[in-house]
Amino acid sequence: TRRAMASALADPCSQASECAFRCSRLQLLWHVDFERKVLRGCAEWTVQRSDGYALTGDSKPKDVDDATVVLDTKALKIEAVRVEGKPATFSLCDEHHVFGQALKISLRPAGQGDGPFQVSIDYETSPESSACQWLSAELTAGKEHPYLFTQCQAIHGRALLPCQDSPGAKFSYEASVTVPEWATALMSARRGAAPAAAAKPPDASTRVFAFHQPVPVPAYLFAIAVGHLASREVGPRSLVWSEPSMVDEVAHEFAEVESFLQAAEEITGQPYIWGQYDLLCLPPSFPYGGMENPCLTFLTPTLIAGDRSLAGVVAHEVSHSWTG
Repeated sequence: TRRAMASALADPCSQASECAFRCSRLQLLWHVDFERKVLRGCAEWTVQRSDGYALTGDSKPKDVDDATVVLDTKALKIEAVRVEGKPATFSLCDEHHVFGQALKISLRPAGQGDGPFQVSIDYETSPESSACQWLSAELTAGKEHPYLFTQCQAIHGRALLPCQDSPGAKFSYEASVTVPEWATALMSARRGAAPAAAAKPPDASTRVFAFHQPVPVPAYLFAIAVGHLASREVGPRSLVWSEPSMVDEVAHEFAEVESFLQAAEEITGQPYIWGQYDLLCLPPSFPYGGMENPCLTFLTPTLIAGDRSLAGVVAHEVSHSWTG
């Protein structure tokens, strides 16, 4: 049966009700607070009932019915929840030491049908979020401004936003991010497509960046970086980004990225569907050689050899755009 199949496919590392409800679209408003080391704002999910319904495994909440959406969270402060614009009943379950706290949201009375329902969650992250790396100015190349980057793989998306933190749960999204006026925000999405809910800067000390990701992605590929950044064009689909003091070195090192994209298109026989392919060279504390965030590959500065001898890592990251 469909219910039995859904049960077999349930992710044991997620407490979310993915088999009962599907979160297909996200609209996100974020404010980046470097002083407090938190992201705060509102995540609005478009939620629809799935074909199957199953909650299995020891980590699943036991008292959930078919009018309750369950999302993964970890160290998030949930301030308010609304369903179809009206205040909704919600609760956080007991904390699991690895999987965090399940957030239960009642859809009643709106949730008597199959949806879609608009579920809005006002919240903020924790300074200790396992998804966020907050760097002081001293840990950057320029030594003048702090820096933020995220790493959601494998199950840290729930420490960044309430979500279905499972690789099988994919969603498109729009985001509006308010940052200090000296900063640039980048996300794993296309730049500059402003969502309808984008806010204007509250004052001259801030500015707003907008993003749009039309291709559904799982939570582990949701990413943001904020810092004092500069860019150079290295191809018709690509910019490289880094701190200003090293951006020319980065542009030289990864100037062959368009040839990698064209080679992948030729090998697979499929076009590159993500629109842009940007690269961000992060501070040395980035713990991987590269991370295949859609539209914005994260790279370690240890690849800057001066002779492009380590640029093959980019070819590897490019391949993820076709193979997952």
